[in-house]
Amino acid sequence: MTSPQALSEKDRRLVAAWAADCAERVLHVFEAEAPDDDRARDAIARTRAFADGQLDAAGEIRRRFVANRAAQVVSSPAAKAAAWAAGQASGVAHMGAHALGAAAYAAKAAELDAPGVGGSAEIDWQLDHLTEPVREALRLLPPLGTDSSGPLGAGLLASGALGANIRLLQAGL
Repeated sequence: MTSPQALSEKDRRLVAAWAADCAERVLHVFEAEAPDDDRARDAIARTRAFADGQLDAAGEIRRRFVANRAAQVVSSPAAKAAAWAAGQASGVAHMGAHALGAAAYAAKAAELDAPGVGGSAEIDWQLDHLTEPVREALRLLPPLGTDSSGPLGAGLLASGALGANIRLLQAGL
């Protein structure tokens, strides 16, 4: 049985481009600390290539953890969140729910980089830059915490700032 968080391949390709946009907006936070580490940038580029149909899902599923490892080379929480945003974006090839994870981590990175304004401004931008087909695909995902078969279960994405960010995004859909 397929998880409702997986989405169809067509819908994963749709939401992948938006997830890449979200992660790219905070990439500078990661690159300021690790200018020679290309893993996050490469993950975003591969996510875009997947969205464009240039890469297959199976190959990208195997590579989805590479960008997350980039978080090990930086020390600030903002830079770590930016790396995780790229890692979540690359995970969309595996499961569509990772698109919301990418957006949540991007908003967290923005908030940590510009406390008090960055996070909410980032979520506003994310919602404003949803096309109707992407919005419809994201609406297919179960509400945060209601389905344990993926990243929107009761784990890390459902708690703290990440959970609050995803709730705001899902409410804005």
